Amino acid sequence: MPSTMKTLSRLQEIVGEANLIKDRDRLKAYKLDGKTPKVVVSPATVDETSRVVAYAYEKGLALVPRGNGTKMKMGGIPKRVDILLSTTRLNRITDKDCDNLTLCVESGITLDEVQKTLAREGRGYFLPLDPPFSDKATLGGIVATNASGPKRLLYGTARDLITGMKTVFPNGDVVVSGGKTVKNVSGYDMCKLLIGSFGTLGIICEMTFRLLPLPEKEATLLLSFQKLEQADGFVREIISSQLIPASIETLNRPALDYLKRQIPLSTDGNYLVAIGLEGVREGVERQMAEIGERGKRYGCVNAEAMDGEEGEAFWKALRDFSIWSDPDLISLKSNFFLSKHGEMIASYERMTAESGVRSALICHSGNGILYSHLLTAKVSRSKAEVLAGLIQKMTLEAVKNGGNLIVESAPSSLKKRIDVWGEARSDLRIMQRIKEEMDPRRILNPGRFVGGI
Repeated sequence: MPSTMKTLSRLQEIVGEANLIKDRDRLKAYKLDGKTPKVVVSPATVDETSRVVAYAYEKGLALVPRGNGTKMKMGGIPKRVDILLSTTRLNRITDKDCDNLTLCVESGITLDEVQKTLAREGRGYFLPLDPPFSDKATLGGIVATNASGPKRLLYGTARDLITGMKTVFPNGDVVVSGGKTVKNVSGYDMCKLLIGSFGTLGIICEMTFRLLPLPEKEATLLLSFQKLEQADGFVREIISSQLIPASIETLNRPALDYLKRQIPLSTDGNYLVAIGLEGVREGVERQMAEIGERGKRYGCVNAEAMDGEEGEAFWKALRDFSIWSDPDLISLKSNFFLSKHGEMIASYERMTAESGVRSALICHSGNGILYSHLLTAKVSRSKAEVLAGLIQKMTLEAVKNGGNLIVESAPSSLKKRIDVWGEARSDLRIMQRIKEEMDPRRILNPGRFVGGI
């Protein structure tokens, strides 16, 4: 490894002294699972990014990409952190073609900034992504982690919206894949390979997305139920009906209690089903009325309709669930067969109760995804052992039902005892071979992705 002074000097030549952090006190803010980078660099162009990455590759320096840090709690404990590469200066909209519903942006721009810009264009447009912390999350971070939110039910994820990408590979090469139009070609879809790769295969610098016109109307209906069986039966009927909701979320009582501390809600009951609708005004109003009637048949004890700023505030609080700011919060994400969402909620409530842990559960009921937030005090050594056992049981339950579990947030003391990516699957060897081919020196995010990639 080259000397620290030589490394700092070379990186400073590339990005400029003002865009390099080397002060030890300032570097502490970028600590990752107890490991502090030797330097933080902020390139402003794809060329500068390429030169930083090429230097790291040449010298065998571990490089960790970072946007605004909203996803940095995810992943395993890094093996090394030599250079932290911040993408926040890669923050331009490089091409905006609303007539053809496409947008090209650099990876460091926030989703919130993009949405505000698009809303002012003509009749109004938007990028149909709603991951947590969209006011701060950069599009590069969203794509690298394939983050999504409740509206993935209607619009899908980044995999469904990206048509092109410009990426710096580990050796410094700049690779362009896809473009503004979609063509049916054989071979690798490089965009799909990089989405969700957690920054282990390349540094995403620019992306091309599909856009949509803003819906004429958005509305939210909150329905409360006393029993999980009632909420589950109601959700199953909505999913199997001709209705087209944008989102269907099921919350248990602890999750609902937390939301009530953040925003005013009149809903009551032990389980809440939140349904988001958007589209043509008449269609939204008709679906609202029909959903309300169906809810009554399943024992809904209270229904509350929202729109405008009130509805936006609810969905923001739900997506962000801002207790994530607690460094000891443990957040888990499970997936499973769509038909098993009710059984998974019941199983997780039972398991956590038996372990003496209070859990706030939020389920994307139309997608087969369940977020479990374990509300614990500071994680001691003895408690870490209990929690590790609980997470293992929860993982096995998800696997039994056709899915898996990953740990999205946890203190390092717990990460050392578990595999944050859940149970290894048969495709792990394929992922390892791709990593070996694309990053043989293992400089990008070493140790943080599946299987220690």
